[in-house]
Order: sequence, then C-alpha cells, then structure tokens
Amino acid sequence: MIFQHDIIIIGTGLAGLRAAVECTGQADVALVSKVYPTRSHSGAAQGGISASLGNDEEDHWEWHLFDTVKGSDYLGDQDAIEIMVKDAPRVIYELEHMGVPFSRTAEGKIAQRKFGGHTRDYGKGPVRRACYAADRTGRVVLDTLYDQCLRQRVKFYSEHYVLSLILEGDRYRGVVVYDLATGELHLLQAKAILLATGGCGKIYKTTSNSFASTGDGLALAYESGIPLEDMEFIQFHPTGLYPLGILVSEAARGEGGFLRNRLGERFMERYAPTVKDLAARDVVSRAIVTEIREGKGISGKDYVHLDLTHLGEEKILERLWEITSFVRIYLGVDPVYDPIPVQPTCHYVMGGIPTDVDGRVLKDEKGAVAQGLYASGECACVSVHGANRLGCNSLLDLLVFGRRSGLAMKKAIQQYQHTPLSGDPLKTLEERIKQLSNSSGKEKVDEIRRRMQSLMMDVGSVFRNEEGLKNGIEEIRSLKERYQKIRVTNPRKAFNYELMEAMELSHQLHLSEVILFSAFHRRESRGAHFREDFPGRADRYFLKHTLVFQTPKGPEIRYKPVKITRFQPETRVY
Repeated sequence: MIFQHDIIIIGTGLAGLRAAVECTGQADVALVSKVYPTRSHSGAAQGGISASLGNDEEDHWEWHLFDTVKGSDYLGDQDAIEIMVKDAPRVIYELEHMGVPFSRTAEGKIAQRKFGGHTRDYGKGPVRRACYAADRTGRVVLDTLYDQCLRQRVKFYSEHYVLSLILEGDRYRGVVVYDLATGELHLLQAKAILLATGGCGKIYKTTSNSFASTGDGLALAYESGIPLEDMEFIQFHPTGLYPLGILVSEAARGEGGFLRNRLGERFMERYAPTVKDLAARDVVSRAIVTEIREGKGISGKDYVHLDLTHLGEEKILERLWEITSFVRIYLGVDPVYDPIPVQPTCHYVMGGIPTDVDGRVLKDEKGAVAQGLYASGECACVSVHGANRLGCNSLLDLLVFGRRSGLAMKKAIQQYQHTPLSGDPLKTLEERIKQLSNSSGKEKVDEIRRRMQSLMMDVGSVFRNEEGLKNGIEEIRSLKERYQKIRVTNPRKAFNYELMEAMELSHQLHLSEVILFSAFHRRESRGAHFREDFPGRADRYFLKHTLVFQTPKGPEIRYKPVKITRFQPETRVY
C-alpha cells in the first residue's frame, strides 16, 4: 500500500519525538518505529541533561562550551557546540513546562549534579550542571514527549521496519517499510524525511545499547550514497555491569561514588588528579582497562569495583534507585552494602550521518545538501561531540537539534507537492526478500553476528592497533561474503524476526567495516579512538573530520576541516 505524509520521521526516541512536536499542527507528520515508541532507547538514559542553569552554584554557557570542546578532544565543530550550549537552559525550562518531573532542590529549583568532564571556570574543578529526574531522566522525558504527540494525534507506524530510502533524481521522497504485524510492505511517500534512528551499539558483544540499536539509519544513508562522518569514534562507557554491559550511569560517580581496583586503591587519582572519577569517559575507560591489564582487576578478572557504600542507603535509593534495582536484579549484589563490578561497555557513536545545524544531511565534504533528507540524534553527526561525548550532552543534542530539524522541515515542505514516483520500489524489496527466503545457502545470521560482535570487541574497542584493525577489516569482508549465502528459513510473513535480523546484520556488517576502516586510517590517538601504535594526538595531520563513502571498489576516505571559533587545541588533561 501507498501512504502520503508531509513529513516522515524514522525513530521515536527524543530526537524524533521532539521534531514531531515542533511540526504538529503545521504539517501532516508520521513517525515510524521498529519498536513500540516508548521502548525507544532514549528511555534508557539515566543521568540527566546538561545546562548551565547555575541553580546550585555559579555556571556559564561559556564554561559549558569549553568543557564540550575539550571533551571532544578539539574535534567538535565549535559553532555547532555554541548553538547547543546556549540553547540548553531554554530546553530545560521548555521540558519543565511540558510536564517533565525534574528532581528539586530544597528551595524548589531544578536540581543539578556533577558529571564527568563538566567543570567550573574552564577546568578548575567539577560543577553541578546535569539536570535530572532521579536516575530515570530519559524515561520521563520520552514519556512526556510521547504524550505531547498523542495529544496532537500524530500518526504512528509502530513496529514498522524501514527497508530502504527512496531517492528519485536528486531528492529523497519516501521509504519502504515492513509491517511486522502483517508482513506487508508499504510505501510511505513524503516531502521531507528525518532519520532519528539512534546508534549501532549492537555491533559489539558488550554494550549498554538495546537490541534495537543496530545502526539502520546510518546504513540506509550510507547505502544510498551519503558518507558517514567520524565513525572511528565509538565511546565505551566506563561503568557497565560486569559481565552484561548494562549501563551504570555516570550519575553514580556524580553523586560521590568512586572506582577501586583489587588493591582497594582509588586509581583514578593517578590518571586524573584534578577531577578523579569524574574525568571524561574515554579517560576513565582507558584507566580501567589499563588497571585490568596490569593485573589489578578484581580477583584477577576483567573488572574493577564501583563503590557507593559510603553514600548511605537513603541517598542511594532516592537518587540512584533504578541503578540499584538493576544491580540487585541482574547480579544479586546490593550497592548499599557491596561494591558493584563494572567494566567498559560500548555506549555511543560520536560519528554518523553528516548534517548542518538544522539537520539537513550533507552529501560530500563540500557541504552539498541532500534534498529532502534530514538526520538528528545519535545517528547524526553535527558535530557537537567530536572524538568523545561528555555525559548528559546526548539528551541535550537530541532535544536541541531535534527541534531545529523540525523547524527546518516544516519550512522546507512548503515548496513541494506530492507527485507519483517513476519506479516501483516495493517490487525491488519483494524480490530481495524472496532471494533471502529461496537461497540455497547454509549460513546462519546468528553465527555471523556473534563472530562480528566478538571481533569488534577484540580489535575496535578501547585500545586499537594497526595489525588488529587490518586483520579486522579483512575478516569483516569475509563475513560479508558469508552473508551472501545466508538463508531465511522462517516462511511466515507476519512477525518474521528472522527476516528483520537478516536485514539488520547487513547494516551492521557495513558499519563494522566503516568503523574499522576509519580507525585504520586515523594514525593518532584522539578521544575515544586510541591507537597503541600512535599514542599521541597529531593535530598537524588529523585535526579534521573523516568521511567514508561507499564506492563500487569499497569504502573511500575523504576529509573536511574542523570548525574552530574560540578555543585552539591544547593538551587535554583532567
């Protein structure tokens, strides 16, 4: 079937919902999600949203700007970062007026807490900048924005999986979706399309990401001719529950928790003497892995302890209830009395689909705009996070640039009318599904996926080197060849999760190759990308953004400059 809308938003996390709220009443908006909207991964965000409100102590947007630029290891575009940090207070008050139940101070102000990499007076010590709702901030903001969309009667295509973007001429004009409940393919035609599909953490074996975080939007854009920017920068959050990878928010350290090795040492005092356990995430993750490599993991295993016991039961249960619940349920450990076993876990992709500050997708290193296509959230690269994202800047990014994308789309659609498409994209996808079902191949999706995930952990995680990256690229290409021989054995049309996983695996293999290929060519260490064979930052050669294009001969690297307005690169210490 064919459906027409002015604007189609793919993804119902905070970026997609905020864009939809901006457009409702002025455009026919539809949201497409492969999960039920309130299961979107934004709901897993625990810690808070950064904004220089200064409710608990002095703060300024200029300090927030500096911290974000420094946190990015000077790869973030400073013009975009300035837009984001200046807009942050407005975002918080807007959410408050929509009904988000932020935690409060004794005076009734929105409460704020410390978070890694956020400092006062340009690096002179931690500052309380994270606005929070206990440790369920993402959950309550997601529910609030979803409620706003329901009130405006926005159309939702829930549990619809996007199979392709429709590019006709030089303009993106729609998407083909698989309706999970019926097994039918539908064509959704639009004047503007927003990709807000989140990250790709399920490429890795150990991750804090949900099962839906398979990089679909990234891969769909890449396969349609859009480059991917800075994909070598994959953030590993320092504190994932060992061995599951489930997130233990930075809020735990923001409230006063600290890390210990098997000797009981607070080892972050050696790695970041000023801010200690609240250093930037890449710094803390490398410190943990280094301690483990030196034999200081707990009981000789691959984890250290996060100690909250000194905080007291009242504070832990009031401000870190969800974290406490996770630890009790999944590990049988009570953080009130015992330390939590943690290790780094794949958490966030700093790179993504290149966009301008209004969400318009850029299709080359010169900034040419892909007509009709927008991106926002984790799948986009504005770039405000550069080589390393500061905690609590992710939700801010989603809300600031989700809104700006909505503003841009509702203005752009005024000049277009729906016209018939010349081809038959539904038929093309039907043929692809038939090929998967009728294949004589013997390869299985889950076997290829498990090998890919283990490989990415081995060669593309916290520490990297040339030999590992080179071998990793070769093996990913071998897995792509094996993928050509997979077969979908489930004959059902409806709720065919095997078919969905087969499509997702194709996306993941492409993205794995891009990540390793980008990392191989960046012969320096910057932010979350640490090359053991090139341990220093090399601004002379690599103070630039990576762009990877898909070509018939394989991935191709190009570069574009970083936008520097206020802060010149300096040595990054905490």
